[in-house]
Amino acid sequence: MSYMPHTDLERQQMLAAIGVTTIEDLFEAVPSTHRFPRLNLPKPMSEMEIVAELAALSDANEHAGDFASFRGAGAYHHFIPAAISHIVLRGEFLTAYTPYQPEVSQGTLQAIFEYQSMMCALTGMDAANASHYDGATSLAEAVTVALDVARGKRNKIILSHGINPQYRAVLRTYHQGRDLKIVGDSGRADIADLIEMLDEHTAMVAVQYPNFFGQIDDFALLAERVHQAGALLVIVTNPITLGLLKPPGELGADIVVGEGQPLGIPLSFGGPYLGFFACRTEYVRKIAGRIVGETLDQDGKRAFVMTLRPREQDIRRDKASSNICTNQGLMSLTAAVYLSLMGKHGLRKVAELCYHKAHYAAKQISALPGFSVDTSKPFFNEFVIKCPRPVAALNDILIEKGIMGGYDLGQDYAHLKDHMLLCVTEMNSKAEIDALVEGLKEATI
Repeated sequence: MSYMPHTDLERQQMLAAIGVTTIEDLFEAVPSTHRFPRLNLPKPMSEMEIVAELAALSDANEHAGDFASFRGAGAYHHFIPAAISHIVLRGEFLTAYTPYQPEVSQGTLQAIFEYQSMMCALTGMDAANASHYDGATSLAEAVTVALDVARGKRNKIILSHGINPQYRAVLRTYHQGRDLKIVGDSGRADIADLIEMLDEHTAMVAVQYPNFFGQIDDFALLAERVHQAGALLVIVTNPITLGLLKPPGELGADIVVGEGQPLGIPLSFGGPYLGFFACRTEYVRKIAGRIVGETLDQDGKRAFVMTLRPREQDIRRDKASSNICTNQGLMSLTAAVYLSLMGKHGLRKVAELCYHKAHYAAKQISALPGFSVDTSKPFFNEFVIKCPRPVAALNDILIEKGIMGGYDLGQDYAHLKDHMLLCVTEMNSKAEIDALVEGLKEATI
């Protein structure tokens, strides 16, 4: 109970009852190299002080919108129609509980069904689940499916260097206890390199489309070679790009995953977000989460049922490929509302605005002395620039001008020191782009 802490005497009495002397004795089984030191927490605060602290954080959040943002790298600043909050914050949606007795919750089931249907149409896949925690979790779950399909005969996972480094880190943590060989994430993102790594031990190859650097690849040849090797091809994608680019299903993907945050979900200091997961029909019984189906009731009316759900109450544990049994229901509803409001023409318009504004920005920046833009491959709305000064120094100068600069790629890629990943969305006006260009120019004088 958070407001009724135990006294020192009570703690000693509990430790004595257990048979140990100190709290540290409770962690004797944990190797010392894996124990964390005591957290350096701030001093205790009164309720009045805490309210003031939270109010200050809220004010900072409110004023974050005062900056022109050119940072993406997995989380994107897009326009959110006002109708979304009016719909998803309704009580029947906001407070709805996970449908453990599903057929009673027809509204919840229909919302999930519509979301799944739209994600299938967007990705070009046959089935989609009711969502995961975030894009990184979805990619990690794709590995689980690939290993399950391989039936223990394959344990090699090939990750493209062009996949979001945070996704790759989560995947490694997620599967660190397994006999798994993960390769490819410390080299280049070229398709030829990935093909060369294929062998009879490969269970899955994962790529990103567009990749972390904003570049667009054609994966037709890779898909052919991956399938010839008997492995699965997983494509990580940004859903907004699919308003303009060919869907991953047409590129030969077996599984498509990604972050659904761009679909009407605010940045909110990093969450809650939405991991989407779509696949071909033959893998539908391998995936985690829920799948809702459509049927007719006894009166011949449209009805919805929980078709598949790998929960421990419903199936034997040894038959489940994952222990995830929940989903980001409110976030998937938000994505469904966003896609419904935008429609296919609206989504394409957003994608076109992102594409053309980014290319305008790249053209202007490439003309600046000391800067160069990587145009070795086509790009969507993110692109890499080589800077004449450290990225952190440039961003410090830009922030003083009310501009949030790009992502410092040197944080994750040693060979990309002094390289910045810039992102442009429909929210960036021409005036903001011109101000960014002028700010970069002044920062190097």
